[in-house]
Amino acid sequence: MALEDAKNQVDEAFTRKDMRGCSFENTFGGATSFLRRRYSKDLTDVDIAVTGVPFDQAVTNRPGTRLGPRAIREASTLQAFDPPYGWDYCVLDEFSIVDYGDVAFDYAKVSDFPDALTNHIRGILKAGAASLALGGDHYVTFPILKAYAEKYGPLSLLQFDAHTDTWADDDMERIDHGTMFYKAVKMGLVDPARSVQVGIRTVNEDPLGVNIIDAREVHETGPAAVVEKIKSILGSHPTYVTFDIDCLDPAFAPGTGTPVWGGLSSGQAAIILRDLAGINMVGGDVVEVSPPFDTTGATAIAGAHVATELLQIWGATRRKG
Repeated sequence: MALEDAKNQVDEAFTRKDMRGCSFENTFGGATSFLRRRYSKDLTDVDIAVTGVPFDQAVTNRPGTRLGPRAIREASTLQAFDPPYGWDYCVLDEFSIVDYGDVAFDYAKVSDFPDALTNHIRGILKAGAASLALGGDHYVTFPILKAYAEKYGPLSLLQFDAHTDTWADDDMERIDHGTMFYKAVKMGLVDPARSVQVGIRTVNEDPLGVNIIDAREVHETGPAAVVEKIKSILGSHPTYVTFDIDCLDPAFAPGTGTPVWGGLSSGQAAIILRDLAGINMVGGDVVEVSPPFDTTGATAIAGAHVATELLQIWGATRRKG
């Protein structure tokens, strides 16, 4: 069946009629939507809208993550024809997913960007869908959290990262990818006692009460213990999951703006994400993929795998029956 489909499928990003099911289009051809989902601005009966956020004007070091969404979409063509490994179901078969395209904003009016993104996500949530965002630098999570907190109240934040991004910054108008979770806690968007940061390996003397599982703890205790600890903190609380690709060691994800040695391996991350099935994930993102700093494409491939796992986690608690 797959071989027969492969002979006929092309440009599934525009030609596919069904929002469900795998795609067998040639990986090296066609328009590159995320996992070969249909591009659509119509969210009728859509469960999850994947959307790109090509913004990198909040970085403190290397830029380039504005090109992340495009690279992640291209890398995802390697996964569109198989159910995700290690799961007992396939989110592509059981849920209606579209590629909602990118958020529109004026690159020359940076101060207008946060509201543009919040409104973009508001529209998705109002339509009854969840969002999975492809960044972009990590600041983009902050405007997204605003929209989610309007719907769910203070959220649990499950953050995979080398950095806490909670450095003090009381100027709520500043656009900075290292201070936005300080703002999120101070504004009540995030409940720190029910939030977890995984993979941290940089110094921040005041983590604002957020629970931290640093990279060393992951290495020493192992993925299973890490997942058990995460779940004990999150409970059943509505959780937003954000995965900064620099959570991975630069050996596995060199294409990022602020790489730090000693990070998680892709294998550790894969096990942790797989075993997070059961948490009450309401939305998520993958950020800080910077293609110009990785000619191999490995970082974008990792980002595409993470994004697919996030879809699986979201769907695991929403399956009928």
